[in-house]
Amino acid sequence: MNDFFAELRRRNVYKVAVAYAVISWLLIQAASILLPTFEAPPWVMKVLVVLLGLGFVIAVFISWAFEMTPEGMKRTSDISPDEVIPYWSKRKFATLIIGVAVIAAGLLAFQLLRAPRLAITPKSDNKSIAVLPLLNESGDPKDEYFSDGLSEELIAALAQIKDLKVIGRSSSFRFKERKDESKTIGEKLGVATLLEGTVRKQGERVRIVAELINAADGIELWTRTFDRELKDIFAVQQEIAAAVASSLKVTLLGLDERSSANPATKNTEAHNAYLLGHYHFQRRNLEDYRKAVGYFDQAIALDPEYALAYAERSEAWTLVGDSTGEGKTLWPKARSDGEKAVSIAPALAEAHAALGWVRFFTEWKFAEGLSELKRAKELSPANPTANDLLARVIVYLGRLGEAEKQGRQAVESDPLAYAAQNNLARILWYEGKLDEADAVARKAAKLQPTGAASRRWQVLVAIQRGDNETALREAQSEPDESYRRFEIALAQYARGDRKAADAALADLIANGRGLDYQVAQVYAVRGEKEKAFQWLQIAFDNHDTGMLALLVDPLLGSLSDDPRYKNLLARMAFPATS
Repeated sequence: MNDFFAELRRRNVYKVAVAYAVISWLLIQAASILLPTFEAPPWVMKVLVVLLGLGFVIAVFISWAFEMTPEGMKRTSDISPDEVIPYWSKRKFATLIIGVAVIAAGLLAFQLLRAPRLAITPKSDNKSIAVLPLLNESGDPKDEYFSDGLSEELIAALAQIKDLKVIGRSSSFRFKERKDESKTIGEKLGVATLLEGTVRKQGERVRIVAELINAADGIELWTRTFDRELKDIFAVQQEIAAAVASSLKVTLLGLDERSSANPATKNTEAHNAYLLGHYHFQRRNLEDYRKAVGYFDQAIALDPEYALAYAERSEAWTLVGDSTGEGKTLWPKARSDGEKAVSIAPALAEAHAALGWVRFFTEWKFAEGLSELKRAKELSPANPTANDLLARVIVYLGRLGEAEKQGRQAVESDPLAYAAQNNLARILWYEGKLDEADAVARKAAKLQPTGAASRRWQVLVAIQRGDNETALREAQSEPDESYRRFEIALAQYARGDRKAADAALADLIANGRGLDYQVAQVYAVRGEKEKAFQWLQIAFDNHDTGMLALLVDPLLGSLSDDPRYKNLLARMAFPATS
């Protein structure tokens, strides 16, 4: 036995085993960092560990049968038993171990440096749920909107339950294909439970099977089947919500009163039109905003008392007006829709949020707008629309810490919604938190690649870092033509290419579609104060919504000491910050 162990030592089997184990550990540590970054499924890590285990056996066998010598690879049997095999010297072995230790230290440092970004990842709460889109099993693809509509009504009903965190539609509907495991979905959405099920329409009857799933292990916690006549479909979601609430042992808040303020419609065609409008609205670009308005028009024509359709059309009108420079024509329509939604459903959070957004964003009635938005949040604390719109406006008042807190709440309510993520990136950029702003902005762009201004914050972060080539690449990837001109004008100036910067600025001025404030930003960055103030005055006269950022905009820092800047702030009449 002593001879056997001595032979193991002579053949360097020990050293190979130790070196392989250390390197394998290092690979596993690296994979644990990189695989989540690329959103690799859990089985990839399992396969890696199995392959490394098999590789260990093979490595030990090879180290016994073969040996690396200064003359190359040889069979160990061809080397004299009395010969000491010199290739694996103590110095080389020590160098290998030290090298691995240095790399391991680097990985540890990387984990520590990236730790602050983890605060953006939603955390699970025991009283939290995501409603996954109910699967259409009717055999007719035309019924897809019916099952989707019921899923959305369930989200709205569950949102009325006190102390229950409910994920918004934008995030939960991203898992419609069910390709991920329940644990993965729960982790991405930050919830402990999932509500899923099926819908089957047969003639004038409908069968709904709902299941409450523990996200961590996929175990079914509760299930129930609902057989109803089709005419009763709009009451079913309340029954399911009540049953789920009982299972989670939470208290209902206002569920019995919901019918008096129900924003839903009893017209199936109207609801289908609303869902199509909502789909296009969430794509966040001018073309889709216009399509959304068309579908909301259809929904309201079919049901003139459809409060939710009025509320969302109101928000769409504000954004179309802002994107086209046609605010004077379209914003009164937005105000009318917001007021109509509130009059139909005074307890609907989305209605107050829409009206508050119009008051603040388009009319510059800051106190009234903020009051409506806070009322929306009081009515439904976890409502994604209320949280998102409130987060968007607080930052304009200079309350950056409060704005960040509200922005994170909006992301938590709807973690895969582009608008919430993009707004959080904006707030973090205003605060100078460049690393976090860049990470969140990139996630937002990935969620909605066609979203207007979806590259703006990456461009601005890169310029502040001095990474001007990255800034230009990001600017050239901007999907919105007008914002692309603005971003390229900044990036080219930062690169020092004055000719290209002048051309981009001239293009922005000629074709910028109402981006007067952005022209002023470019001139301010270029140090051309007179032209910057000239365009700020134009922006103010045209009621450009970019002026809302006047109090907090870092790009205008070179103008802040000028009396003209202070005069503009006074004319904006922002409420005093507390």
